[in-house]
Amino acid sequence: MRPAAAATIRAAALHHNLQKVREAAPGARVLAVVKANAYGHGLVTVAEWLAGVADGLAIARLDEALQLREAGIAGRLVVLGGCGTPEELAEAVRHGLDVVVHSPEQVALLERSEGRCDVWLKLDSGMGRLGIEPEALPQLLPRLQSRPGGGTLRLMTHMAAADVADPAPTASQLATFAGALAGWQGEFSIANSAAILRRRIAPALPGRFPAGANWVRPGLMLYGASPLAECPAAALGLQPAMSFESRLIAVKRLPRGHRVGYGGDWRAERDSVVGVAAVGYGDGYPWHSSRDTPVLVNGCRVPVIGRVSMDMISIDLTDVATAAPGDPVLLWGEGLPVEEVAQHADTIAWQLLTGIGARVTRRFVP
Repeated sequence: MRPAAAATIRAAALHHNLQKVREAAPGARVLAVVKANAYGHGLVTVAEWLAGVADGLAIARLDEALQLREAGIAGRLVVLGGCGTPEELAEAVRHGLDVVVHSPEQVALLERSEGRCDVWLKLDSGMGRLGIEPEALPQLLPRLQSRPGGGTLRLMTHMAAADVADPAPTASQLATFAGALAGWQGEFSIANSAAILRRRIAPALPGRFPAGANWVRPGLMLYGASPLAECPAAALGLQPAMSFESRLIAVKRLPRGHRVGYGGDWRAERDSVVGVAAVGYGDGYPWHSSRDTPVLVNGCRVPVIGRVSMDMISIDLTDVATAAPGDPVLLWGEGLPVEEVAQHADTIAWQLLTGIGARVTRRFVP
């Protein structure tokens, strides 16, 4: 039996997008972000595809890292959220994981551990979330450098507004980070997808760092979506790694004036042909989709109409004469960017991709 909704994930698109990262950040090492089930694309398979071509993989939580180790992923894995207990740190050490440290409490935790662990010390350069204050670096840095277990130490921060066209907020953060780096000659990491694409990837400290010292952290762009509101993914040379599809399960004719869906929100302004596709918010399709949200049926853009249901959406097929039950319905993917669908649904591409439901079948192709 064919699945009602399926997501096809393409390795070739992921590898293509990774090459775009390297072109945008020449000389930098790439820490590919595969957290949140690889942005909904399938954690283990995507990690297997990227492990041999990226310089490392980043996940948010310890359990994600352990899942990858259990699957045989042997390369560098960086736990972005770090460890909060001695038991978690012991697990990280046991499995050879890198951990991010973003608080004095985590520094103290490392000091009490004798296991070797590579550490990424996170500075808050203006994001206001995780990270130590820059003025605390002179006191914490020596403690981490002399910790009993040893291991390589790197510095990192996170950009809060690299996606906006105004460069000022990012410039301010880069200046703060550069100031905190005074005397530091080791490796560091700053740039997310938006910063990579806008070429805001390093502090203004030319010539001070060795080759390969800069690690970039692409997430969304790896999966072929654009984090820049004014620039679609295709214009950036990115390819969608996911095609989210369903199929028509019914096509019916309705007279002018007939209403469709819960609440009768949509009313036919002409004699209409309405299709029903087997996908809904139970699969991760956004409930808040507007009436103009497009899907592709037989290559034609047609709008979703009425309210999105748990298992179904209704589509205006009046202008697609050949549509019939069984025809595929592209919800987003090649020819219909996920960020465009997100705009219609008043949400973001990150939420749509990571929100794909458990009952959606994932197909992995080269």
